[in-house]
Amino acid sequence: MADASSAPELSPTQVAILTAYCELIEEVGTDDVSFRLIALRAGVGERTVFRYYPTRVDLLLATSAWIERTIFTRQESDSIFDVPIAIHEAMEAYDRRPELAHVVAETAMRGVNGSEPAPHRDRFDALLRAEVPSLSEPERRLLVAALCHLDSSATWVTMRREVGMHGRDIADAARWAAEAQLDPIRAAS
Repeated sequence: MADASSAPELSPTQVAILTAYCELIEEVGTDDVSFRLIALRAGVGERTVFRYYPTRVDLLLATSAWIERTIFTRQESDSIFDVPIAIHEAMEAYDRRPELAHVVAETAMRGVNGSEPAPHRDRFDALLRAEVPSLSEPERRLLVAALCHLDSSATWVTMRREVGMHGRDIADAARWAAEAQLDPIRAAS
């Protein structure tokens, strides 16, 4: 996830629009939410919504980034070996707000311009370089990719939709998979 301090500052109007859209997504899903309905819920004019977010893609991208910064935010891990716990907590958070998890996942999976499918990649790489400097570049790259894949709303959506898993089972499976990736290098640290 991008650092909130590096994100552009949003005006109170933008926050009202994004908050309204998130509420409506959770109530009726993304397909049935018009700009007019968002404007009514946010207490602004429809033109104001269009001024900030001229297209549905612009609105969806901004909403997804905002959800990650505000709703699915979490403390960064201090050690690469703490990442499985963070992944477990993230999966539980997605399960508490499934409609919003779907929005974040689908935005990243569709490759919407500006979405970040692996927001923790640089952090995982830095932790591995510091804690397990003996890893070769290819080994580190593969491990970072595996952890990034596990640490995503897309993984939660896949386990939920495709595998039919629920709640704690998803969180436990993602944590176990992350631990399985890290166990071989634990002794080298």
